[in-house]
Amino acid sequence: MQAVVELAALGVRFGKREILKDLSVTLSGRTLGLLGPNGAGKSTLIQTLLGFCPVAAGTAKVFGHDIRHQIRQIRALIGYMPENDAFIADMTAVTFVRMMGELSGLPAETALERAHEVLFYVGLGEARYRKLGTYSLGMKQMAKLAQALVHGPRLLILDEPTNGLDPAARQRMIRLIRDIRDAGQTHILLCSHLLRDVEETCEEVLILRQGQIVHYSNLEAERSANRRFVELETSGDEALLAEALAELGCEWAALGTGRYKMTLPKGFDLREIYRAAADRDLPLRRLSYRRNTLEDIFLKAMEV
Repeated sequence: MQAVVELAALGVRFGKREILKDLSVTLSGRTLGLLGPNGAGKSTLIQTLLGFCPVAAGTAKVFGHDIRHQIRQIRALIGYMPENDAFIADMTAVTFVRMMGELSGLPAETALERAHEVLFYVGLGEARYRKLGTYSLGMKQMAKLAQALVHGPRLLILDEPTNGLDPAARQRMIRLIRDIRDAGQTHILLCSHLLRDVEETCEEVLILRQGQIVHYSNLEAERSANRRFVELETSGDEALLAEALAELGCEWAALGTGRYKMTLPKGFDLREIYRAAADRDLPLRRLSYRRNTLEDIFLKAMEV
């Protein structure tokens, strides 16, 4: 499988300040999630892939094209939905999207045809002749998505696509992202502060902190592995409980007084925990059974 994005010791510096530091990773999934707190370097990484930030060290490739020498080829392959609005308020949506298609290299007639098609696709077909300045926030987000899709990019970069949307509008946006993913023609790089958006749509996730990679996960592989987790709490002898968990072959970690988090082996019967506790006369106050979540991964990465 061809890598979508390859970072090789990538470094970016603004003046004396180092923004991105020695980033090295290969991303090849259909949907890539980019996470991190404010100031982590997410937007800088996106701008670097688009050729707007000079590279201080290393390099990056998009579909095998090097950003140092082949940025024009890279831009032709990318559709970019920015976080902030960049509209001409007095321009109609169809005119704006057609113009963006032409700027991406489409002939004028093809760009107009594609503009109509993509505006219907995102749900703005009936409003395509309205001026963008009259659009609601949700409609503007859909218009930004439309202009990013108009030229049929191989990589779609979405920067906070659900920002400010109400629950219904957010669900429409998530459904569209899934549709694009499942169509199999376009890869997606999704940058979001909302872990739920990434968990619902992405196969891979890259977490940045202070300009460095602190975690990479193939979420699809983790889901396929079906690792299961249990959190339990006892008011009895903690040493006895730890001994029981070890005998059952469970990996475990103490979370605090009387609290443990366990990874269950494949095919493990949850009733074994109750049997072990009963045999040792250990009262179990609480037991919750779930898979690991992206929130767990993110919070652990932030502790590094």
